[in-house]
Amino acid sequence: MPMDHRCYPKNWKAISEYVRFFRAGGLCEGSPEYPDCTAQHGKPHPVTGSKVILTTAHLDHDTDNNRLSNLRAWCNRCHLTYDTEHHAANAAATRRRKRIEAGQLEIEF
Repeated sequence: MPMDHRCYPKNWKAISEYVRFFRAGGLCEGSPEYPDCTAQHGKPHPVTGSKVILTTAHLDHDTDNNRLSNLRAWCNRCHLTYDTEHHAANAAATRRRKRIEAGQLEIEF
């Protein structure tokens, strides 16, 4: 999913690079689902075989909360698994909004 750069601070690139390459050394820091994951950026994932692109995840999903304790360097698998419920809730809200805008659903107050 492409990121909306408007939701991130101007120095997000520097923050993200620090987390992924300085703190994590280019390795996945492991997620709650896969705590022992150490997939390496740019290499094939040891489980999925897909090319690893490390991303920086917000544990609380708040792009304004950029404390290092809230950020993790995660491979595609760890990040997508962690965000599954968050993505599903966003998709449901988008579908509902579109139905309201199309007049297919009434707004409840």
